[in-house]
Amino acid sequence: MIPIRAMHPLMLVVVAVATLFAIYNQTFWGLWAEVFEGNYPSGVMFAAAFFSLCCALLGGLAFRSVLRPLIAGLFVVSAVTSYYMDELGVVIDREMIQNVVSTTWTEGKHLVTAPFVFWIVIAGIVPALVVLAVPLSRRRLWRTLWQNALFSTLCVIGFVGLLLSDMKDYASILRNRGDLKASFQPLAPVVESVRYVAMLSRSRTLPFVAIGLDAVRKKAGNVSDLPTVTVVVVGETARAQNFSLGGYGRDTNPRLAQEDILYFENVSSCGTSTAVSLPCMFSRYGRSDYSYELGVSHENVLDVIQRSGMRVEWIENNTGDKGVAARIGYTQVTYAEDPEFCGEGECIDGILVKEVAKLLPEIDQDTVLVLHQIGSHGPSYYLRYPEAFERFKPACRTANFSACTQEEVVNAYDNSILYTDKVLQDLIALLLAQDDLATAMLYVSDHGESLGENGLYLHGTPYFMAPDEQTKVPILFWQSQAFAESVGIDDGCLKSKASAAYSHDHLFHSLLGLTAVETAERNPELDIFADCGRNG
Repeated sequence: MIPIRAMHPLMLVVVAVATLFAIYNQTFWGLWAEVFEGNYPSGVMFAAAFFSLCCALLGGLAFRSVLRPLIAGLFVVSAVTSYYMDELGVVIDREMIQNVVSTTWTEGKHLVTAPFVFWIVIAGIVPALVVLAVPLSRRRLWRTLWQNALFSTLCVIGFVGLLLSDMKDYASILRNRGDLKASFQPLAPVVESVRYVAMLSRSRTLPFVAIGLDAVRKKAGNVSDLPTVTVVVVGETARAQNFSLGGYGRDTNPRLAQEDILYFENVSSCGTSTAVSLPCMFSRYGRSDYSYELGVSHENVLDVIQRSGMRVEWIENNTGDKGVAARIGYTQVTYAEDPEFCGEGECIDGILVKEVAKLLPEIDQDTVLVLHQIGSHGPSYYLRYPEAFERFKPACRTANFSACTQEEVVNAYDNSILYTDKVLQDLIALLLAQDDLATAMLYVSDHGESLGENGLYLHGTPYFMAPDEQTKVPILFWQSQAFAESVGIDDGCLKSKASAAYSHDHLFHSLLGLTAVETAERNPELDIFADCGRNG
């Protein structure tokens, strides 16, 4: 057996960084070519600067007992992140790290496809095993310290010098091309993971703040004394572009089109992922002010409504409420054993209507029910509807988008919207049949979805660069005559406002208006229903 010559740890650093640059940065190099088109010498200097930076960071940790496991881990992590970035256009930022940490196996398993596993083995595990097998030369501690320090110092000098060679242009690129920075493996995911941990650390030291301590109810009170039931349906991954109510070419809302509903056609989401949008939309903070820290340290609109004396219940058919329902009634049906609606550890949204039907007979006070849909959650859109709703064909029936055409992906997604149309109509019919209750339904999606436009799939793109497909969402409103009389909301007035621009910023204040809760927290200018009351 031929002995393998031991490698100097700093040589392994250079080889490892070169490997990271060559194998795991396809998206980065594509954007690099776009940014530096016509000026490739400057682009080479820019890339060399970041090569030097990576060498400096790893060189400082080039200790024999640490280096190989560290590089092996970076290869595996980079294989994972590069796959989703290169294949689906996913950007690994702090919010995406938050999504990953808060996901469940039921949700995450759909992203573990055969091509993904193959790539992780070939580009992650195999290189990691090779690195772990490489013998490293031994150095005395003092020599290790000064060699590592000298190497890292020279690399930092190279990094700074290369950037200073064209600092004006580089500063502009670093400031304006966040997509280029966010695509750089493995530095971007590592930095964003550190930012996520820092965010969690800050949030745990914040005092919890109660809001709306002055909340009271004030219904119209001169027509109906029936208990009100306001059903808030939180849609999942439903984008406005694919709702025929808003002009989409396919008839994805045939049932809702028959109902007397209001469709708000120009609505922007707070975020591009459930982990951000869900707590943000119920928060008193708008998109420009909202942060994870503010969300977890303050009560939300459901707490205020409950404080006013109403019953508030959350029914979950997704991957969790993200803390929004921490202080109200909570029922989870995600893993229910119901053969009509459930299978493979998941349930389609028809089970939500069934659960509401169980609750309605026992309601004897003003109530808010929040239904959290699985909706159009990807990538397995075909699992979100019964086979009878596969109207648009052929539909992509796998989570591996590379095995489907874009048309097939869109077909499966549209079928999921078609089923949401059915669920909402069934819910309206159920509410309308309650002669002893005054009922209403408000539907709002958490965020949209990319379906292959410009090479992007799924969602979670940083908001500053997210396409409209991920940020434009539908809002629907329906009310019974008894509810209109009880709360005093004029449909005709609302119709005249339906084409205006709205956002998730309006939900907090609009829910207070819809439930007739008076509090100093409510801003009438952000209440969709504010100017449409029959009683002033």
